Amino acid sequence: MIIEEYLYYIILPILAVSVLLVFCRFVMGPSIADRVVALDLLITIGITLIAIYSIVYDQSTFLDIAMILGLIAFLSTVAFSYYLEKRNRKKREKQQREEQQDE
Repeated sequence: MIIEEYLYYIILPILAVSVLLVFCRFVMGPSIADRVVALDLLITIGITLIAIYSIVYDQSTFLDIAMILGLIAFLSTVAFSYYLEKRNRKKREKQQREEQQDE
């Protein structure tokens, strides 16, 4: 079995199933954090698909695109975690003020 057959018959079906499962988590995720993690995983699977396309068709420029997409995904995850931390900090400060007023 050569690498192209391995990619076509084993890796791509696994990635297709994982895209479906992750997309279900993205749609049905109970919290916004679940949806962001699912979106990050979808982008990672997309990067993998781009890498497989690059290998099969011998197009190295697509690897550059995959790397840029990975950097964008990383920065968006960091920005979202910063947003969540800031939001949680405001909630804690508000609760502390309310507790101080009740005393």
